Amino acid sequence: MNTEKKTLRDSIALRWLVLVLVSSLMFGTYWFQDFFSGLKGLMESEMGFTSEEFGRIIGLTTIANMFGMIIVGGIILDKWGIRLAGLVFGGLAAVGGAITALASAGFFGENHGTMLTMMIVGRILFGSGLEITCVVVTKTTVKWFKGYELALAMAINIGFGRLGSALGIAVSPDIANGVVPPAVTFAATLMGLALILFLIYTFFDRKIDAQRKEQSGVTPEEEFRFSDLVKLATNPSFIYIALLCVSFYAAVFPFIQYAPDMLVNKFNFSYVLPDDPSSNIILFGSKAIGNSSVFVVLFIFGLAFSLVPSNIRTRMNKNISMLIIFALFLLFIYLLKDTFRLWFTNGPKTASLIPLGTILFTPIFGNFVDKKGYGASIMILGSLLLIFAHVALSLFSIRILAYMGLLSLGIAFSLVPAAMWPSVAKIVPENRLGTAYASMFTVQNWGLGLFFWGIGALLDVANKKNLVSIRAGEMNYDYTIPIFILVICGIVSIFLAYKLKQADRRQGYGLELPSGQKPG
Repeated sequence: MNTEKKTLRDSIALRWLVLVLVSSLMFGTYWFQDFFSGLKGLMESEMGFTSEEFGRIIGLTTIANMFGMIIVGGIILDKWGIRLAGLVFGGLAAVGGAITALASAGFFGENHGTMLTMMIVGRILFGSGLEITCVVVTKTTVKWFKGYELALAMAINIGFGRLGSALGIAVSPDIANGVVPPAVTFAATLMGLALILFLIYTFFDRKIDAQRKEQSGVTPEEEFRFSDLVKLATNPSFIYIALLCVSFYAAVFPFIQYAPDMLVNKFNFSYVLPDDPSSNIILFGSKAIGNSSVFVVLFIFGLAFSLVPSNIRTRMNKNISMLIIFALFLLFIYLLKDTFRLWFTNGPKTASLIPLGTILFTPIFGNFVDKKGYGASIMILGSLLLIFAHVALSLFSIRILAYMGLLSLGIAFSLVPAAMWPSVAKIVPENRLGTAYASMFTVQNWGLGLFFWGIGALLDVANKKNLVSIRAGEMNYDYTIPIFILVICGIVSIFLAYKLKQADRRQGYGLELPSGQKPG
C-alpha cells in the first residue's frame, strides 16, 4: 500500500494553473523583447531615430548577457531558489520595461539624446533579467511536471513565448495607432502584470517546498562549477554546436527585428492596414484585442496539431483527430480569408508569422528527430534553407520570393532548434547541462548583440547618400547588403554542422541516431 503523502503537484488543476501563472512571464518577456520590430518606421518618422540608433536600442539589450549575466544568474538561481531569483530577475526586467516606457514618453526629457540614452538604459536592465527569467520559468515547469505531462507542459510554455513574440510584432502598430509611447507602455505593463502573476505563484512554491521536505528521497540539484567550463571547452562536439548556435540564431533573431521594415521598404508591404472593414477584427470595440484573438486561435491550433494526436493511443483515432483539427483549421482560414489576404500585404502581420509558425513545426520536427534521428543532417538542411531565405529576400524584389523566403526561414527556425537542443543533451552529461546551456546562451548573445546593432548601422551606411530623401519619405531603404550579410551566417552554419557530424563519428554521441539508441 502506497503511504506517500500527496503534494500540490498531484493536483492536475493546480499543475496547469501554475503553468499559466509562470508562463505569463515567458509571454511578457518575449513580447517586450520583440515588439519594437513592428515600430521601426514609426520610431524613425515620429521620434527621429536612425536605423543605427534603432539597432543600438535592440542590440544593447544583450550587453549584460554577453559578459556572463546568464552564468551568474544560473549560480544565483541555484543558491537562492526559484522564488527569490524569479522575483529579483523578473523585477529587474519589469523595471527596465518601465524605464523604457517612461523614456519614450519624454519623462526624463524630450531631448533626442536623453530619450535614446534612457531607452537604452531601460533595455539593458530588461535584458539583464530576461534570460534568467526564462530559465526560472523552465526550471519551475520541470519542478511541477516532472513525472507527469512534462513534454506537453514544456511545449505549451515555449508556445507562450512564441505567441508573445508574434503578438508583440503584429499588434504593437495597432496599439500605437501612429504614436510610439502607448505601445511601449502597454508592453511594459504586460511585464508588470506577469510579475504580479509570478508573485501569486510563489505562495504555491513555498507550500510545495514545505511538502517536499517532509518526503524522503529528495536530493538537492548539483550546483554550477567553473571546472565544468573547462571540460566543455575541450570537447570538439560541444564547441561546434555552441558556435552553430551563434551563427544560426544571429541570422534569425536579428532579422526578425528588421523584417517588417524590410518588407515595407523592399517589397512594398504596408505598415498600416487599409481602412477596409475586413482588414481588422474588432472585439470589444478594439482592433488590437480583435487582431490579437486571431493569433491566440492560431496558437491553439498550432498546439492542437502537435499535442492532441500524441495523447491518443490508436492509429485510427489519431488520424480522425488530425482530420477534425485540420477541417476546423481550414474553416477558420476560410471565414477570415479576406482578413488574411490583407494581412499578407502588411509588414508586421506577415513577419509575425515566423515565430508563430514554430509553435506548429518545432514539435513535429522534434518528434521526427526523436524517432528517426539525423540530428546533425537536419541542422545542415536547416542552414541550407537559411541561405535560400536570405538570398531570396536580399537579391530579389519579387513578392512571391519574399513569401517563399519567409516560409523557408520559418521552417529552418523550427528544424535547427528541434535537432540542436536534444543533441546538446547527447553531447553533455546531465549533471553539466545547466552549465552547457548557460555557456551557449552567453556566447549566443555576442552574436545577437553584434547583428542586432550591426544590421541597423550597416543599413545607414549602405543608404548614406540617400538618407535625407529616405527621412523625407521620398525613397525607401535598400536592404540588399544588410540582409545578404546574413547569408554568410548560413554558410558558416553549414560548415559547423558538417564539422559536428564529423566529430560525432569520432566521439560516438549518436547524433544521427533516434533518441535512446546508442552507437553500436
